[in-house]
Amino acid sequence: MKRYAALLLAASLTLAGCGAANAAEGVVAAPQAERTAKESGLKTAIFAGGCFWGVEGVFSHVKGVKSAVSGYHGGTKRQAKYDLVSSGITDHVEAVKVTYDPSVIRYDQLLRIFFSVVADPTLKNRQGPDRGAQYDAKLVPMSGEQLAVAKAYLAQMTKSGKWSQPIVTDVVRAQAFYPAETYHQDFAAKNPNHGYIQRWDAPKIAALKRLYPGVYSASFQRD
Repeated sequence: MKRYAALLLAASLTLAGCGAANAAEGVVAAPQAERTAKESGLKTAIFAGGCFWGVEGVFSHVKGVKSAVSGYHGGTKRQAKYDLVSSGITDHVEAVKVTYDPSVIRYDQLLRIFFSVVADPTLKNRQGPDRGAQYDAKLVPMSGEQLAVAKAYLAQMTKSGKWSQPIVTDVVRAQAFYPAETYHQDFAAKNPNHGYIQRWDAPKIAALKRLYPGVYSASFQRD
């Protein structure tokens, strides 16, 4: 049944959810953070940056990331279902909960990766071919330290001149996070030949390897 559900999902992509595309997104070498995160022990943060397949796919190739779970941030548990969220009628945003080891990869480094190869911080309620508030780019810090680092980095990005348009990515308060359906987890690794993955997400992973080879992991961190 899971395989059948996945096939149905792929067939319906042009109608809803992570949509079809004609060209890959650009890549921006985001600046190195001036304010580094001071953390110890395993930490968790949530990143929303369009379709969660690509967000999860990139972070699952980062050394020090222990888990990357696709899901829905905000809204209600009852409506935390893919068909409802992708329709845009709920208060959720597609997101990925990332658990990482700060002794290997810091939060500020994850932010740099996120804005370099995952999400365009100048876009509101859309990323890539996907449109709607459910695909907005948002940072969801899970601690006071992450909050301070996130705000400082967005301010630094604005001053950097790397982006010609205003930075509009929001830092939002952590709400409930609901893991997405099983067939969405590790989607990029399970479906490397999927049209959306090849067009939009494989280039992001390739860009991660090219820009940040020191933190790139050839193996995919599966949940």
